[in-house]
Amino acid sequence: MPANKSIEVEEFLNGLPEHIREITVTLRNLIFDTSENIVEEMKWNKPCYIENGLVCYLQTAKGHVNLGFYFGASLEDKDELLEGTGKKMRHIRVTSLEEIQPAKYQALIKEAIRLKT
Repeated sequence: MPANKSIEVEEFLNGLPEHIREITVTLRNLIFDTSENIVEEMKWNKPCYIENGLVCYLQTAKGHVNLGFYFGASLEDKDELLEGTGKKMRHIRVTSLEEIQPAKYQALIKEAIRLKT
């Protein structure tokens, strides 16, 4: 396993229902494909991704997975993918593999990383 992947997250993923695990693993791989420097940790009972600070997270639920951004309110969301009304955080709600838009999600992840540097 690469050094930036967490054994704790692997164990978390193994405990998920198959449908949610598939979405979570796909999003996780997308995050790692976006930056070779991003590091994964379990924080607040969810996989979190860090590069010069908190970048994004994966929050699992019964019927969906949120790809969340700690400073999502500061992102330029030209495709209007982000949901939420908090002061800082925003998320993309994913209910199926078919909904995942790799290029658009990676653009948001890259922007979130740039905000931290």
